[in-house]
Amino acid sequence: MTVQPAKGAPERVVLDGRYARLEPLERRHAADLFAQSYGEGVPERYRWLFEYAPDSVAAAEDFVERANASGDRYVAVVDKSSGRAVGRQAWMRIFPEHASIEIGGIYWGPVMARSRLATEALFLFARHAFDELGYRRFEWKCNNRNEPSKKAAARFGFQYEGLFRQDRIVKGESRDTAWFSILESEWPSLRAEFERWLQPENFGDDGMERTKLRVRG
Repeated sequence: MTVQPAKGAPERVVLDGRYARLEPLERRHAADLFAQSYGEGVPERYRWLFEYAPDSVAAAEDFVERANASGDRYVAVVDKSSGRAVGRQAWMRIFPEHASIEIGGIYWGPVMARSRLATEALFLFARHAFDELGYRRFEWKCNNRNEPSKKAAARFGFQYEGLFRQDRIVKGESRDTAWFSILESEWPSLRAEFERWLQPENFGDDGMERTKLRVRG
């Protein structure tokens, strides 16, 4: 059986959802992202990222410039109810020839924490990769000590694949990297469950879910 490559790398396009809109990351998003990068609990959110939290809008703008100069493709996650960027994420390890791609560089600010914004931001990436670009493999990786990230991967339906020991040195510490993935054969049932969970009727007036996302994790 001949296996086909993906149609290409993701372009700088807008991915529009019901609650979130993913826009190519630009300097105009820096002030909003800086506003989401300080306050209670934020240092822990940056604990496992390769970079530190920005200490000014100018530092956030510098990050945008560096991110867009890299081989990764970053997007801002915009809360459609406010029009403000509340997080960012990126396409990484982009291999159209192998139809394999990763979601990484994730910083979902406090507004996104455990919300439908985060779930829809992940869903929009996965749907674009599988349904529109023809990828076969969608990856998630994190520091093995990052328990919240591993729990998020399981909640979203990623399957644990194994551990790369002493894979990186990050902020002066050794990182063992946990690998997770969703395959094209697993996506149709996951897509249906994401679509069900994201329906407006699944949320109360306070925005809290009425039913949990039911995936095989």
